[in-house]
Amino acid sequence: MNSFEETDAANLTPELLRSQIGSKGYALIRGLLPRPDLELVLNDVTRVLSAHGWLSPDSPAVDRIPAEGADYGDPDAEFKRVYREVFGLESFHALPHHVALRNLMKMLVGEHPLIHPKPIGRLIFPNCDRLFVRAHQDYEFMGGDPQFFTVWIPLHDCPVEQGPLQILEGSHRFGVQEHQREHLHVPQIPLEAAAGDEWVGGGFYAGDVLIFPSLTVHAASPNVSNRMRISIDCRFQDARRVLNPSNLVFAGESGKSWDEIYSTWRSDTLKFYWRSLPLKLSPSKDELRELASTAASASTRARYARMISQLP
Repeated sequence: MNSFEETDAANLTPELLRSQIGSKGYALIRGLLPRPDLELVLNDVTRVLSAHGWLSPDSPAVDRIPAEGADYGDPDAEFKRVYREVFGLESFHALPHHVALRNLMKMLVGEHPLIHPKPIGRLIFPNCDRLFVRAHQDYEFMGGDPQFFTVWIPLHDCPVEQGPLQILEGSHRFGVQEHQREHLHVPQIPLEAAAGDEWVGGGFYAGDVLIFPSLTVHAASPNVSNRMRISIDCRFQDARRVLNPSNLVFAGESGKSWDEIYSTWRSDTLKFYWRSLPLKLSPSKDELRELASTAASASTRARYARMISQLP
C-alpha cells in the first residue's frame, strides 16, 4: 500500500486543498487542530467509557486499554446505550465547529458552510473483526447532494496498528458505486469491485485531519493494537446546496431528541444552529407529508412523522 500524500496545515491554501482533493479524492492535513483541544474531547469520551466498565481499571482511561472481555459495537444494545451518552457530550459536538475546521471548510465550499449536526463517534475495540468498517462511500448513508465532505479526526495519536482510515485514491471520479446489502448490517463495496486507483494509508498524530468528498471509497484498517481507536467523523457542505433532512433529525427508533441531548449543555451557542440557515431540504416538509400519506407500512409513516415533527 502506498502512503498518503500529506500537507502541513501551515502551508495550506485553498488552491492546494482543492487541487489535492480534485486529483486524489482526499487531503491529509497535518497539525490542523491543537492537541489540547482534542485532549479535552478525548477525556470526556473516555470518562464515559470508563464509567461503564469498558476500560481497564488498571490503566488511566485516556490510555484506552479495554477491560477484559469488552468488545462492543453497533448493533449491540450495550454499545447503543453507552454511545448515546457519548453523543450527548457538548465537547463532542463543539469540535466540528472548531475555528480551524471552519476555516478549512470555507476553503472548499465558500463563506456559507453547513456543519451537519450529527457527528459520528467511532469507538473501535482492538482485534475485533466483526466491528471492522469495510469499504464504502459516505453518500450511501447520507443522501442529499453528493457535494458534501467528510472530515475524519482521530482524538489521539493513531499509528497504523490502531486502525486509521485508508483511502482508495481516485475513487471519487467513478460516481456512486454499488454497495452489497444482503445479509449485512452495514452496506459495503466488495474490494474486488471498488473502482479507483491505489489504496493509500498511514499513521496519524493528534491534530491531523483527513478530508474527502462523499464519493471517495474508504475503509478502516484493522486495529491490531491493545488500545481502542477513538475518532470523530463530521460532515459539511455549502449551506445553499440540497440537504437530506434526515441529517438534521432523529428519524429512527433510537428515541434520541435534540432537547434531551441539549439538556446538560452549559452553552446555548450551538443549539439548533442550523435553523437560522436558509436550508434547501429534499425531500421538503411538504414532500415528507405526501410520502407519509402514501406509505404502505405503519413504521414508514411513523418515521416520516418523526422527521416532520423535528424540522423547523
